[in-house]
Amino acid sequence: MAAMSQRKLEKRIKKMEAKECQYNQIKTPTNILFNILLAILSLFCIIPFLFVIIISITDENSLAMNGYRFIPEKISFYAYEYIISAGESIIKSYGVTILVTVLGTVLGLLLTGTYAYALSRKNYAFRKFFTTVITIPMLFSGGMIANYLIVTKVLMLKDTIWALILPLCLNSFNIIVLRTFFKTSIPDAVVESAKIDGASEWRLFFQIVIPMALPGLATIGLFLTLSYWNDWFNAMMYIDDQNLIPLQYLLIRIESSIDWLASNKAMMGVDGVQAAANMPKETIKMAIVVISTLPIIFAYPFFQRYFVNGLTVGAVKE
Repeated sequence: MAAMSQRKLEKRIKKMEAKECQYNQIKTPTNILFNILLAILSLFCIIPFLFVIIISITDENSLAMNGYRFIPEKISFYAYEYIISAGESIIKSYGVTILVTVLGTVLGLLLTGTYAYALSRKNYAFRKFFTTVITIPMLFSGGMIANYLIVTKVLMLKDTIWALILPLCLNSFNIIVLRTFFKTSIPDAVVESAKIDGASEWRLFFQIVIPMALPGLATIGLFLTLSYWNDWFNAMMYIDDQNLIPLQYLLIRIESSIDWLASNKAMMGVDGVQAAANMPKETIKMAIVVISTLPIIFAYPFFQRYFVNGLTVGAVKE
């Protein structure tokens, strides 16, 4: 009797597993349709950037005569040569941008992580107060003048590398996202057992919480990396030292200089008119996009492993 009951139970389990597999499988026609749809959407994302690259290597005169084409009539790298002619300035700007991005991302992750972790702990006495503190900047802002006065007059950060790092270090949205991640992915039992074993708060955070929260930290790290790499506004506001100009702001200045020369060529005589006519006015804009975008594209694979998990945490609860 016991053997027969065991066999019946095994048969039921197999039937349940077969039904579950059947529900979890996608039929072949549907799978093909999804693949085609995703391929089309991927092309919509990739083709515009490829088009930008093609325009950036198109001859300026050919572009003016024939317009934008996927197959350029004449290829020219003059736009890149014009930007590279800045020479030492480009190298310095790349160095400043890389330094600001690395330091800012590391410091931002440390501050955001500790702040969010404190807010995620139910036994933290001032949790509601500091949650309100980070919510206020999402609704109200002190404005540009107040920010400028604090950075330059109070903190004395004008013409320093910290003027490019500190304003973007903490973000209310990042803190709230990471706080939610900690609350949903770090069980209270793990924290309590570590405390029973005698772990301090810092050891608990660095040796237990951080390894378990890598998807959330990687997501916030990607947000910070993109913010620092693309930032030019803080440089325009706080940086006059030519040795501290980041890449994005330098490229914007190059583009502005070309636009100014093109619109005021009549004031510069015959030589000025000829020089302005030879400048890559349209292709250089696309070259600037390529130069400023390509390096950050290579950073994405390092975050991709954890990025989706970090965004979808808490969407499904077992």
